[in-house]
Amino acid sequence: MKASSDTPALYQTVLRGLACKCPRCGDGKLFAGFLSLRPRCESCGLDYTFIDTGDGPAIFIIMLAGAIVVACALVVEVKYQPPFWLHAVLWLPLILATTLLPLRSMKSLLIALQFHHKAAPGRLIDREPK
Repeated sequence: MKASSDTPALYQTVLRGLACKCPRCGDGKLFAGFLSLRPRCESCGLDYTFIDTGDGPAIFIIMLAGAIVVACALVVEVKYQPPFWLHAVLWLPLILATTLLPLRSMKSLLIALQFHHKAAPGRLIDREPK
């Protein structure tokens, strides 16, 4: 199945998402700030009002970061049994790194996939009563 001229291939969509670029042209920047979006693409003019990622990126990141940090903390606790202050020194930077660093790319990836699949709010289908 060939994608339309307006929709890039899935691999291009994923690469554009991870690069935080416009999901349609791949040239314009998606973000104005750390997580705040631009109103439209500066290159192709795509209006970004369709974007609604909600809490999706944060949930994915929390689940992945939680699994990584908890597994590491359990291994260190069982093997070395360090004092609690050392746990705080070890795991607070890891928590910050595993949550904040990938958050922007994950949000951009979900936006690009939303554009690629033409995601829209659900609609009720008018059905005749039985």
